[in-house]
Amino acid sequence: MIYPIPDQLISALHTAAKILCVSHVNADGDAYGSVLGMAHILTRLGKQVTAAMPDPVLPDFSFLPGADAIIKPDAVAGDYDLIVCLDMSSADRMGAVFDPVRHGAIPLVVIDHHITNTNFGQVNWVEAGCAATSQMLVSLASALGVAIDQPIAQCLLTGIVTDTLCFRTSNTTPEVLEAAMHLQRSGANLADTVRRTLNRVPFSTLPLWAAVLADAHLQEGVVWVTVSQAQLRAAGHTDDDSRLNSVLASINEADTSAIFTEKITEQGERTVECSFRAKPGFAVGDLALRLGGGGHAPASGCTLTGALDEVVDRVVPMMIEERRRQAGVEQRT
Repeated sequence: MIYPIPDQLISALHTAAKILCVSHVNADGDAYGSVLGMAHILTRLGKQVTAAMPDPVLPDFSFLPGADAIIKPDAVAGDYDLIVCLDMSSADRMGAVFDPVRHGAIPLVVIDHHITNTNFGQVNWVEAGCAATSQMLVSLASALGVAIDQPIAQCLLTGIVTDTLCFRTSNTTPEVLEAAMHLQRSGANLADTVRRTLNRVPFSTLPLWAAVLADAHLQEGVVWVTVSQAQLRAAGHTDDDSRLNSVLASINEADTSAIFTEKITEQGERTVECSFRAKPGFAVGDLALRLGGGGHAPASGCTLTGALDEVVDRVVPMMIEERRRQAGVEQRT
């Protein structure tokens, strides 16, 4: 399926000569896949392209063509003609890559699939019906007259596979599968992508998961766990493993799930990253939006200020109430 693409977007990409492609903090597979896929597409058009990310490249995605060329925020220049913002719903998600003083006058083009997108660019192309931003770029490449070769295909398939958990989410439509087939025919390796991004974990993950899952909670169709800084340090991790979401989402008795991960900012402020998942028939996107975050019906998240226990005590009752509402269950008094 070819999605309608704003004429202003096509014009902006053709007109600009020096372009910065960037995605969001705490990047996932669609962030890497869309940034690198877009960089390859624009390079094929003869553009001078730079790919930047707010955080160091995760090892799981270092295999992607062009990943070694991604620059850090402190290497980002200030003289771009255009900044392409991929897979992010608001400007703050660019983190330190975007400097309002140096970059404030540069036009922003937004390409995203989050329903919570704030349309923060001068040109915005948001397709909430797409399962991944990488899926949108399959259509964009065609509109730009760029043939999808192996490097582009590998990047875009990685974005689709990771955002759909290998075509298992409720937003995996026939259009998603058609895009994936096109990318495979163009040289992307599906089996290798799944192996590298979804089907392997380091051994050090096992003690972390053991500690976290030992204190899992289940109440009224909602399952949740907490991940403290002490647990992360004990396991030699700096962050929780996103694959834990899939474990919780597979619990028979649960319709929605959450991982609450304790964070401490550089300023010493305590925050909690909340990662939500929902099974088909249920949704967590609105919940995250109410909490200042974003995402989709099957997967969303937010970051809240406060101690871990305080955030859990605040959010879990909201999850339970939302799950009751969606299930049509009235609270008994």
